[in-house]
This record gives sequence, structure tokens and C-alpha cells, in this order.
Amino acid sequence: MSAKTSAKTSAKTSSRFYRQITGILRETKAVYLTLLKILVPALIIVKILETLGFTEWLATVLAPLMSLLGLPAELSIVWAATLLTNIYTGMAIFYNLPGDHMLTVAQVTVLGTLMVLAHGLPVEGAVARKAGVPWWLTLLLRVGGAMILGGLLNLIYQSTGWLQEANQLVWKPGNIETGLGAWAVAQVQTLATIFVVILALISLLRLLRAIGIERLLHALLYPLLRLLGIGKDAANTTIIGITLGLSFGGGLLIRDAQSGRLSARDAFLTLAFLGLCHSLIEDTLLVMLLGADLSGILWARVLFAFLVIGILARLPISDRPQPDSSEERPAT
Repeated sequence: MSAKTSAKTSAKTSSRFYRQITGILRETKAVYLTLLKILVPALIIVKILETLGFTEWLATVLAPLMSLLGLPAELSIVWAATLLTNIYTGMAIFYNLPGDHMLTVAQVTVLGTLMVLAHGLPVEGAVARKAGVPWWLTLLLRVGGAMILGGLLNLIYQSTGWLQEANQLVWKPGNIETGLGAWAVAQVQTLATIFVVILALISLLRLLRAIGIERLLHALLYPLLRLLGIGKDAANTTIIGITLGLSFGGGLLIRDAQSGRLSARDAFLTLAFLGLCHSLIEDTLLVMLLGADLSGILWARVLFAFLVIGILARLPISDRPQPDSSEERPAT
């Protein structure tokens, strides 16, 4: 009898484990396919625009604004490339600029703040749009916010004489391949990595839920989220977005919003917050390699994000309709 009981228990355990694994894979597939439908077209469009010279045109538009931020006009191409693609591209262009202009640490910090606040807009803006944040608000928050914060930092650094010493590069890369083949390989690698990361995230979230850590995280984050007018159900997405980036956090947030786990208001405010304050570890470390100071690229960025979203949460615009859920909802 005991052997039969043991066999039944083992079978039940195996069955439960199998259901958990298949559930995780289904949920990962649903989130990943949602992101692919957004990312692949956006990446292709960005490459076409880049090939057609859109980056150079955007740089000419931004050049007159650089002086308002205490930066030479030549740096506009760095931010233009960052806006269109990502921080890595902006860094590559920065490293290859002529050495005629001696920049201060303050100037590089202002440039770095522009880069961490507003980058990869075609891709990240598309993710935010799917979750309910309209394009115009993404541009206003991120580009407008970058200009405002950059201008404030420039005024502070200039008036106090802070960080006026000559900038020194922490690191400079070797030659970077820019051909179409290298680009295609890099995108495939990125998309494959995204699948692995999403699989790991969903597995981790299920584990945290099972052992009760998820509730603890919600309780710890709730006071901060309450300042932003965001419900505690957005805690998981907020942590992931702040640490790993908007695409990962946005993908999970789209899932939660479409499945009804997250209200439309919380989804909207969370994505707006993550637009200003995401990937704090990677983005901050990258821009530090240029010589930027943490006072701007981290501390001022976080404070600015809390202030802006705290104000936004108290405006009628935060009460937006539910994100489009006409597509198949992820399995729960």
C-alpha cells in the first residue's frame, strides 16, 4: 500500500511540475510574441531611417538646442543617434568625434543625462504605446524631460563651478563593425537574448510568488509607488523595468494589463515612470564610461522621474482607457 501511495504521490508531483513548466513556457511565448510584433518592425524601420540619413538630419535639428544646454553643436549627432537607436551607438559616435573640443565633466554629464533619459525611442516608444502611453506623451516626457533636466543641470554646474575640470574617458573601444551583416547578427542575438531573459523573469516571478517573497516586495515598494499614484500590483514590473529595462518591464506590463491583473491607470503611470527611469544599472554604467558623473545620470534622473510622474498622476490624463487587448491574451 505504501509503495502505491508513494507512486501516486510521485506521479502527482511530476504532473504538477509538468504543468508548471508548460505554464511558464506558454506565458513566456505569449509575452515574447507580443514583444516581437513590436520590436522587429521597429528595428527594421530604424535601420532604414538610419541608412537614409535620418540621423544626420535629426542632428541638424538638435544642433541649435545644444547651446541652451552648454554643449557644442557637434555633440548633437551623438544624441540624435542615441534617440534613434541606442546608447551603444551614441557612445560609438562620441568616441569617434574629432578631438578639437575639450569637454568638461559637467558637459559630458549633461550629454549623458540626455542619453539615459531619451534613447531608442522608436523601439521603446512602440512598447510604451502598446501598453497605453501615446507617442506624443513619450516624446514629451523623454525628449522634453531630457532637455529640461539637462538645462537645469547645466545651470547648476555653471553657477556652482561644479565638475568644471577636463573630462577623461574611462574606456575607449576598438573598431566597431557597422555593416548590414553585423547589424543583422546583432539583432538576432538581441532577440534571442530577450527570450531567455523573459523565460528567466517569468520563472523567477512564479518562484517568488510561491515562496511569499512577492508579497514582501509589494509591501516594501508600496510607499514609493503610492507617491507616484501607482498601485502595489505594479511592483514586479517596476522592479524589472528599473533594473533590466523598459522592453522587459514593458512586455510583462502589457501581459498584466491585457489579462486584467493591472489597471489601465497603473499600466499608464508605470510605463511613463519607466520611460524616465529604467535600466538604472546598465545605462548608468555605460554612460559613466564616457566620464559622466552620477550626480546627473543617476541621482538627478531618479529625482526628476519621481517629481514628473508624481505630478502626472494628479492630472486627468492619467485616467486613460485600457490598453488594446484585442489580441490573444497571455495564459495565466
